[in-house]
Amino acid sequence: MALKRLDITAVRNLKQVSVRNLGVTNVFFGENGGGKTSILESVYLLGMARSFRSSQIKPVIQHGMQGCSVFGELAGKNGRHAAVGITRDRTGSVKIKVNGDAITTVSALAEQQPMQILHAQSFELLTGGPIERRRFLDWGVFHVEHRYQKAWSLFQRCIKQRNSLLRHGKISAGELEPWSQQLVQSGEKIDEWRQAYFAELIAVFSGLLKRLAPELPLMELRYRRGWDKKLTLQAALESSLASDIEQGYTHIGPQRADIRVVCDGHDAGSMLSRGQQKLVVCALKLAQGQILSSQKGTSCIYLVDDLPSELDAEHCRLVCEVLSGLNAQVFITCVDPAELLASWPGLDVGGSMFHVEQGQVTRQEQEYKINS
Repeated sequence: MALKRLDITAVRNLKQVSVRNLGVTNVFFGENGGGKTSILESVYLLGMARSFRSSQIKPVIQHGMQGCSVFGELAGKNGRHAAVGITRDRTGSVKIKVNGDAITTVSALAEQQPMQILHAQSFELLTGGPIERRRFLDWGVFHVEHRYQKAWSLFQRCIKQRNSLLRHGKISAGELEPWSQQLVQSGEKIDEWRQAYFAELIAVFSGLLKRLAPELPLMELRYRRGWDKKLTLQAALESSLASDIEQGYTHIGPQRADIRVVCDGHDAGSMLSRGQQKLVVCALKLAQGQILSSQKGTSCIYLVDDLPSELDAEHCRLVCEVLSGLNAQVFITCVDPAELLASWPGLDVGGSMFHVEQGQVTRQEQEYKINS
């Protein structure tokens, strides 16, 4: 499905913004600080109920306002439509409605329209901690394996209860056993689905990276499941029981999983330049879009913040070519639209251009794009 209409209220400096007739490729341009990234942030709020720029909602809400809201209309090729609205207030509460019906889980919201974000913090896939890479991996598995969310919710409940018992100190193996068994059953399913997805990710990522950056040395993706690969999860839990009891939490399991990008045997985050890191991250995110399309017949919305930054003209062109060929809706920001017009195939006649200045959004006429 694609976003056709977007209404934003009190998201940062966007007091009241309404954008109609959104296209497949939507370019928001203007000087820094005008509100371009806040447009992307609003779309992300609509799909994920949270910001990609802040872990707290308060900085997202416009100063002096008690809450913010985003409304969108989605349309699919099969005639399916969805009206989605989300409201957040300073207390942290969330109200989500889809076609007028209240929904209570973010996972139900995320299913409406998968979203991918490429922005300044995306480098953390390579340079940050394991939690970012687990989120990346779980995004892909969640959208292609419908049973994943149920298994993950069960696993989270089991490990929470198991850790609660462990923190009580003197605890017997028998008291832990019921939670450990459910943890094993759900945890091994999670690992099985992750490994199946990861195998496909390796192939698609490798092909895309060769296309985007053929000059880079060989990159290798490695998956670490969170416990000794020679042991079952049951055996690994038994071997770590004494340590778990002593320290009061579960040391091993899918919650410790990680993926790594390795370059010539070394961590890619420490070996590559900033521009090279951006190309690797682009290949990872674009690979997920290709897998989603091939396995589920649907596409995600791509939110791309300042793509030309840190990329030379040729690499920017290559990324634009792949994005334009994904048959996905794209929201992309830049300072100077001429950079994208020179890089994106057919953008001058097929794209939608919007100028963003001081929190106001103005659609540009087609003549502007042709003459730029």
